[in-house]
Amino acid sequence: MSQLDMNQLLTRLLDKVAALGAEADVIANQDKAFSLKADKGELSEYKVTSSQQIGIRLIKEGRVGIAYSESLDASALDAMVQDALDASRFAKVDADQAISVANSRLTTDCAEINQPDTTPVEEKIALALRLESDMLALPDVTGAPYNGFFEGESRLWLANSQGTFCEHQEFSVGCHSSALIERDGRQSMHYQGQYGRRFDELASQPLIRQIHAVADGLLMGEAVPSGRYSVIFSTNCLASLFGCFQSVLSGKWAQQGINPWRDKLGQSVASRWLTLKSRVHMPGGMKIKAFDGEGAPTSDLLLIGEGELKTLLHNSATARHFGVAGNGAAARSARSALDVSPRHLVFGLGPHSEREVQGGEYLELVKLDGLHSGADAVSGDFSFGASGFLCRDGERVAPVRGITVAGNFYRLLGELEAVGDLLHHDDGKDFYAPLIRFGGLSIAGK
Repeated sequence: MSQLDMNQLLTRLLDKVAALGAEADVIANQDKAFSLKADKGELSEYKVTSSQQIGIRLIKEGRVGIAYSESLDASALDAMVQDALDASRFAKVDADQAISVANSRLTTDCAEINQPDTTPVEEKIALALRLESDMLALPDVTGAPYNGFFEGESRLWLANSQGTFCEHQEFSVGCHSSALIERDGRQSMHYQGQYGRRFDELASQPLIRQIHAVADGLLMGEAVPSGRYSVIFSTNCLASLFGCFQSVLSGKWAQQGINPWRDKLGQSVASRWLTLKSRVHMPGGMKIKAFDGEGAPTSDLLLIGEGELKTLLHNSATARHFGVAGNGAAARSARSALDVSPRHLVFGLGPHSEREVQGGEYLELVKLDGLHSGADAVSGDFSFGASGFLCRDGERVAPVRGITVAGNFYRLLGELEAVGDLLHHDDGKDFYAPLIRFGGLSIAGK
């Protein structure tokens, strides 16, 4: 659907809302996806999908109703508006919610995230098959059960009763593979992926070598003696760990009274070496977007500065609740209620070289298991299965498996032993951090 057609559709929809004496914001999105999977030298999946959704957040007399439709025909949209109106009648009055972003006309103007793709499908099929065959050709690999290529094109429109009309479009690609290694009666498996904006950004050979190196390296791992260890998490693991507790930055959680940092603005919550920003644009980043879930402009935010909590992530409702300015962190999909979310999370560089961070003995953890079942976001307590390597002065001394790492995330942020001076990103390219060495984590081993 063209911008003009969608503009007319959303305008008609919002006119219906106005006739009901209500106001609303509406999100519409259209997605196309293509995926391939390889198994036993053949394609096991060749899937092309497309979908569309439109969702409304309707507010009348201080009450909010949410509804969505997968059809854009007039009768379906009329039913969606009626469903939202009916839902609002049974909702509690929420004085904080209003349609407050007026006359926003933002379009994500970043050619990097929406580049034309002219790659022949044969090359994509060849990549999927090569991921499996090249992995199986490596020593001791007896299986590569997960191999594939995927791409997606997404277009989103956001409009509201205050004259806002915003648009975003992006294209992304990715691939993944896995290795099952067996030797001397033991097994080890590792899975990993890559993401990018162009097909030629995908590098299968480095990905295959990295996956094989981890699976092979961990094969003969044993538990280390129980005790307290200095720990460096791989960037992927640190991203996963932080994701379990990211709600500590949420103004919505603070509004609900369950954020342990609710009353800590301006106070120290972490080591003075820790700085954290939400950044709109990172080169190659996968969360570039000009506007948030209400149509407000996104901007770089300093969340933690030298250990001090500077701000929480706010949408207009949480900002109104706390009497502060919104900061462009609203999050909402066509199906969801209003929430908050960062853009790219970027930890600041520290004062130490990577050689200093890796000095002495420590555990490098490259796999965490059972994350969300083993984490309490309110208390900060966590306990996960883990695998990695016992290291000394940057060299891997022995593989480690069958251990449990436990601690309290909020205390952990204050127990930094060193922070490196080079930035790394996770596979998803939305989390960036230097090497960070944490002190005194409890390890249950042998």
